[in-house]
Amino acid sequence: MTKRILVPIAPGTEEMEAVTIIDILVRANYDVVVASADFSGQLTMKASRGVTLTADCKLVDVADEEFAAIVLPGGLGGAEVFRDSTLLVEIVKQQKYDGRLVAAICATPAVMLEHHQLYPKAIMTCHPSLQERIPEQRWRNRRVTFDVNHNLLTSQGPGTALEFAIEIIAQLSGKQRAKEVALPLIPLPQLHYDKQEEA
Repeated sequence: MTKRILVPIAPGTEEMEAVTIIDILVRANYDVVVASADFSGQLTMKASRGVTLTADCKLVDVADEEFAAIVLPGGLGGAEVFRDSTLLVEIVKQQKYDGRLVAAICATPAVMLEHHQLYPKAIMTCHPSLQERIPEQRWRNRRVTFDVNHNLLTSQGPGTALEFAIEIIAQLSGKQRAKEVALPLIPLPQLHYDKQEEA
């Protein structure tokens, strides 16, 4: 069965992160549902740098559906909308309760997840400019961080979005599938699930 992935977007979402995440997960043959968390219910919105993004549906339309992963792009404005969306917070709480993957990048781990104490014991990273919002003992200065005990994947920003998306595939479908998706993209050598695995 094809894995379904929920990617919420909002006004102010970081477009580079959103598009990279959506593109890479589509390349992995996942069923990616892009849902608008915009409070007005608009499907089309301006991202953080003015690029227009369009969702497939409203978040409320898929609130009761199950997803293999919920992937939350960053961008400070978008992360603040996520933080203030009672519906999205409840969806993430349910995802966590069910033991399914939650992934968040850039501002969102600090602005949404930490604000609501959704993962109060998890290690995580976020955009370095916001690291003071995460307790030092749980902060990791790594481009991509996975807390296996909480099934939480976090990453730092637009420049880490590709490896973040590839790691989502690795967590959902294994390193071999991640390698198959990554290699044709000509990523940085350290992103290859190739020589690293053989070492």
